Amino acid sequence: MDTQTHANTFTALAACFSVDLAAFIAEETPQDPSPADFIDLIDRVRNVLGSASLGSLQDAEEELDAAATYLTDALNGAEDDQAMLLACARTHLRNAVEAIN
Repeated sequence: MDTQTHANTFTALAACFSVDLAAFIAEETPQDPSPADFIDLIDRVRNVLGSASLGSLQDAEEELDAAATYLTDALNGAEDDQAMLLACARTHLRNAVEAIN
């Protein structure tokens, strides 16, 4: 996966999930967030879930934690691993949004 494809995939993930995540914590949806901004949004939602102490949202918190880890690894890891890491992040993000809703 070349750098441009990686950037496009990351942008697509942010576009797909930012609206739901921002809405959950009553924030404006970030416009064209950088990868770091998107990971920060995920972390803020995870922190809100953690402080809510709602057992039903613990799965979503764990999914967001995993997604943030995969996204960070995709940013910092070897190019050969990025497609798999981004795919894993997408799965965890989808699971987290489903658990929240």
